[in-house]
Amino acid sequence: MGIPLPYPSVEAVFRQQESILPGLIERLMKKSPFYRRKLKEAGVEPGDITTIEDLSKVPFTTKSELREEYPLGLMAVDEEEVIRIHSSSGTTGKPIIVPYTKRDVESWIEMFARCYELAGVTKKDRVQVTPGYGLWTAGIGFQAGVEYLGAMAIPTGPGNTEKQLEMMMDLKSTVLCATSSYALLLAEEIRRRNLKDKIHLRIGIFGSERWGEKMRRKIEDYLGIESFDIYGLTEVYGPGIAIDCREHHGLHFWSDHLLFEIIDPVTGKQLPVGEQGELVITTLTKEGMPLLRYRTHDITRIIPEFCSCGNPYPMIDRILGRTDDMIKVKGVNIYPGQIDHVLRITEGCGSEYQIHLFREQGKDKILIKAEGEEGSDLTAVREQLQKNIKAKIGIHAEVELLPMGSLPRSEKKTKRVFDNREGI
Repeated sequence: MGIPLPYPSVEAVFRQQESILPGLIERLMKKSPFYRRKLKEAGVEPGDITTIEDLSKVPFTTKSELREEYPLGLMAVDEEEVIRIHSSSGTTGKPIIVPYTKRDVESWIEMFARCYELAGVTKKDRVQVTPGYGLWTAGIGFQAGVEYLGAMAIPTGPGNTEKQLEMMMDLKSTVLCATSSYALLLAEEIRRRNLKDKIHLRIGIFGSERWGEKMRRKIEDYLGIESFDIYGLTEVYGPGIAIDCREHHGLHFWSDHLLFEIIDPVTGKQLPVGEQGELVITTLTKEGMPLLRYRTHDITRIIPEFCSCGNPYPMIDRILGRTDDMIKVKGVNIYPGQIDHVLRITEGCGSEYQIHLFREQGKDKILIKAEGEEGSDLTAVREQLQKNIKAKIGIHAEVELLPMGSLPRSEKKTKRVFDNREGI
């Protein structure tokens, strides 16, 4: 799969990437009207960018800019070279249209196949692909990676749980690809119907949303699998740009195609390797719609050492949350990922939760709805959860603990934050 020779350090990976930067800037100046304008306005010339530190001279690219350039304002090749387009959902405004060249598609498929290999998928596996198809990148990306690897793809697509279970049992699927929310729904349904002995799954590859360790362990237990967290975003190929390995210490990302920076989300300042902040991505090899310093809003860090699995690609931590998901209550900044952590350390708590924000008599209030595991004392667990929230996050929250299965499950992404404060 083109894995490079080991580097002496994580920093050496980034030093190697620096050799590509001047050529990348020059290519964008020639091929991309959007970046030619953007770089000229910033006074940046190709020779100015020779180190990762020099990238601080380059302005960020934002999602709002991508929407403003709808439909193909960021295309950096002649139209004859574009063989496919994908799109974001557009639920919060104009969608983002992403053109792909033949090389872009090939690079993405190869990265996806690397993900499968790292998760232990082989040619003997039967891979059930449940994410959506069409303009969304997920379904077709998962399927193409399976076929490139040489395994058997079972492209069921999203929804229709009855059919999913039928295919899973009759075709003896060994790998399940899904959003983590849909994986949980399937896992609970399999447990409810007592089907665990009738399925043959051994691996789950889940992504599209942030999910916690408690949810992971529950899915693994109910399905009898090992699960892997896959990462990606439509603007940057799609899913498949990073995945955790069997050590589960972080997500390996493909540094021969992608340059990752971590910045302070408030100041925009570059942060050293190892510090937590917002992930910014530069595409090193993408042709159709290359991106320079694209702000993902995802909160993570670059792990400063290589993985004990021996894979030479560097890692980021699992995504903690998003800067635009941050909630400010009573002067405290909260990420949904922190609630995941508190649920994990609270014995008797399930993995599902909702955060409800409201205002009473001019004061912010926060209510956490969670589920208690079967057989647990809901009152005792509620009290302990409330104490743990105060101890770990530093805020007093109202807590409502519900019986297992009370909160809604989703075939797509699960909505967890409900902000009912006026004017927020």
